[in-house]
Amino acid sequence: MRAIGIIVLILGVAGLAFGVLLIPQAYSAEDEIAESIAPLPLDQVDSQYDAVKAKYTQMKESGAPPSVEYNYLTVQKTGLGLTRSQIGLASLTRTIGMINIILGVGLVLAGIGLMRKGQSSA
Repeated sequence: MRAIGIIVLILGVAGLAFGVLLIPQAYSAEDEIAESIAPLPLDQVDSQYDAVKAKYTQMKESGAPPSVEYNYLTVQKTGLGLTRSQIGLASLTRTIGMINIILGVGLVLAGIGLMRKGQSSA
């Protein structure tokens, strides 16, 4: 029982370490995204994307021939879409880091409990 407790404890420490490493990476990624799209704030990316998408769709449905404005809207829509996905990935990374920390603490406590149980039964 003691060996299983040690293995669980090691897995818990590894989970904690990964969680602690992932959270700062997520914040760093968000800072980098914010720098790359400045002066547009991160919280306005969705509304800007929706506005550009509406203009793009309207222009596409009108059957207007391709123009500089059409190309500009296409590039802007693509860039904002990629920015939205990057923001989502940074948020997911932060959430996974938090989950790893919670699971790591649980595994550490379970490992300690298993080790104590192994000592008391021996």
